[in-house]
Amino acid sequence: MANHKSSVKRIRQTLTKRLRNKYYAKTTRNAVRTLRATTEKTKAVELYKEVSSMLDKLAKKNVIHKNKAGNLKSKLALHVNKLN
Repeated sequence: MANHKSSVKRIRQTLTKRLRNKYYAKTTRNAVRTLRATTEKTKAVELYKEVSSMLDKLAKKNVIHKNKAGNLKSKLALHVNKLN
């Protein structure tokens, strides 16, 4: 167990942040999966806007790396553009 008040608080904060980040990351991963499984162009375009925004927010908060967000957005854009 931690000996300092500040380290006890840090442990508490880290747990809270980790759970929050885990939730948002998982939600985004599920949205990416849904977009990849979509075969309709109009639905995919709408979904791409939402997923792109989610990825940007995760990168901004350092939950995922900014290059990973960019790579995912690029691959998803290719997928959406291939659809008829």
